[in-house]
Amino acid sequence: MDLNSRIYIAGHRGMVGSAIVRKLQNSGYTNLIVRTSSELDLRNQLAVEKFFSEEKPEFVFVASAKVGGIHANNTYRAEFLYDNLMIQNNVIHQSKVQGVKKLLFLGSSCIYPKLAPQPLKEEYLLTGLLEPTNEPYAIAKIAGIKMCEAYRDQYGCNFISAMPTNMYGPNDNYDLNNSHVLPALIRKFHEAKTEGKTEVVVWGDGSPLREFMHVDDLADALLHLMLNYDEKLFINAGTGEEISIKDLALLVKKVTGFEGALVFDSSKPNGTPRKLMDVSRLRASGFTHKIGLEAGISSVYAAFKAQMERGETLTMR
Repeated sequence: MDLNSRIYIAGHRGMVGSAIVRKLQNSGYTNLIVRTSSELDLRNQLAVEKFFSEEKPEFVFVASAKVGGIHANNTYRAEFLYDNLMIQNNVIHQSKVQGVKKLLFLGSSCIYPKLAPQPLKEEYLLTGLLEPTNEPYAIAKIAGIKMCEAYRDQYGCNFISAMPTNMYGPNDNYDLNNSHVLPALIRKFHEAKTEGKTEVVVWGDGSPLREFMHVDDLADALLHLMLNYDEKLFINAGTGEEISIKDLALLVKKVTGFEGALVFDSSKPNGTPRKLMDVSRLRASGFTHKIGLEAGISSVYAAFKAQMERGETLTMR
């Protein structure tokens, strides 16, 4: 991939897509192709066909997806399955049709069975039942992985897949109805502090273990993989470090300066008990993350406060 290669970033306004754009621009890549969802509906087969035929990208990052936390995944089950299948099917297929040199498909750590051994190794895929609350999203992402593998097997396409762990960073979604746990905690603690509340309620009992990676670290990893990784088997992208939801909430409380009580609502779902990625293959390829969790949360919270002061929207753009 040369600095003047035609590179399409699907989902460039989302948290991951925008981080990929920043990383590519900072690395000197100048020929980036982007479209907003209003300009190009990736669920529309004919529109995607026309776009690829006209733009003819050489490299593709598939970072476009319908995403959300436990509540959103469990509430909009049909949309999460349909929208994600349509987006990835159209982009992957047209990449084959137009002779894209290399494609990187982004999945999710939720593809793994709910009770898979920990840490999660790539070979654990399809060895058990999925977590019910996000099963439709997981099934769509598994289909994307298998589509890349099938197109490699049948057509010789250099299509690879990476499975990111839980992400956080600039352009995250802070809507409490469909955000992930970390941005939801940041918003809850910030509002509790500014409104003078005496407690913050956290879903679940605080026991689940989770892994978090700053999205700028992920973007670094994805560019590294695009340049250096060509294997059929998908690869985990994470930090290999975990923290309990309770300790995460305490860390966010510390960063935000909230001084009230922390209450766990055990009537709400915990989700998967533990989800830690085995990142030995990523590290063996030559990549290790750089941004520590507390430092990352501190920078994100500073940006969030500035966003609030400017009166900007708290949902994904």
